[in-house]
Amino acid sequence: MTEVAELVRTLAPRADPLRLRRDVERLATGPRSRTRAPVAMLRAEAYVARELAAAGWRTERQPFDVRCRVGSTDRRGHRALPLEFRLHRRLTGANVLARLPGADHRRTVVVGAHLDTVDASPGADDNASGVAALLETARLLAGLPRPPAVTLAVLDMEELGLIGARYAARRLRRGRQAVGMICLESVGCFSTEPGSQLMPMGFEAAFPEVAAEVRSTGRRGDFTLVVHRRATDGAASLWRRAAHATDPPLRCVTLRDPRPHGPLGALAGLAVPPLAHLDRSDHAAFWNAGIPALMLTSTANFRNPHYHQPTDTPETLDYERLTAVALATAATAVTWSAPARERPQP
Repeated sequence: MTEVAELVRTLAPRADPLRLRRDVERLATGPRSRTRAPVAMLRAEAYVARELAAAGWRTERQPFDVRCRVGSTDRRGHRALPLEFRLHRRLTGANVLARLPGADHRRTVVVGAHLDTVDASPGADDNASGVAALLETARLLAGLPRPPAVTLAVLDMEELGLIGARYAARRLRRGRQAVGMICLESVGCFSTEPGSQLMPMGFEAAFPEVAAEVRSTGRRGDFTLVVHRRATDGAASLWRRAAHATDPPLRCVTLRDPRPHGPLGALAGLAVPPLAHLDRSDHAAFWNAGIPALMLTSTANFRNPHYHQPTDTPETLDYERLTAVALATAATAVTWSAPARERPQP
């Protein structure tokens, strides 16, 4: 599918690493959380809404109030594994969704990133990097001659157990709007140092081909991992082609999760620890709702020593590669959302 590579080359002159750095610096001034740092969270939400509106997107704030939800903890240093259960008696938050005027949203691809952080961390990589890539995606897509069928979702309370994503996925499923979802999760940390990429216990046995690919370059953490399922084989291939078309090419490793969508897939993650790591962001809520999704990530604590720490600050990120992530995401979202006969031509 050469059109996705051509679209990357068309969009590239308008992408700006300095703009992504500014976004991360504005967001990662301190922790952001409805429960632990509500003023900072409102300030970050307002910044995101202003940037989306300035790029020409119509924003909609979708508040939610949920009770008795099983989730996780957002304490500093936790690893966000599904077995860290916590019952939340009541949570009140809000997602911000954005669409371009004139776009057909009967068939839409969602690009999502969570805005909140854990306690005591400014969250530059986790997840101001994902939000910055989403904002740059918004700017790039707004300049296309025809508005694409893409919905941007800035999601709340990921660190508490994908609470905002679960709410958003249910709404989109009811409206039968979403044909797919791209999750931007901790996408700004890269390293060319040998041995900088770690793998979870049991990962090499569960995914030998992916492990061999990581080992083949000396375990360097210089790639974006694309986690997908069978339903998103095509989308993962699109993203990989788009990443290869950036200048310089962005290295990409794809990993197919063998589980089915829905409750059975979630239960399998609890039973097989290496699979549980593949559920560690908002895409899992879309999987569980039966919506095809893929996650883009720089693998969080398996590469970034600052994960969930006060040292997760803007100067630790690679903004050139983060810009490439945004470019590949924008091109993939447009190409994925369009029927074959209407694929965008640069």
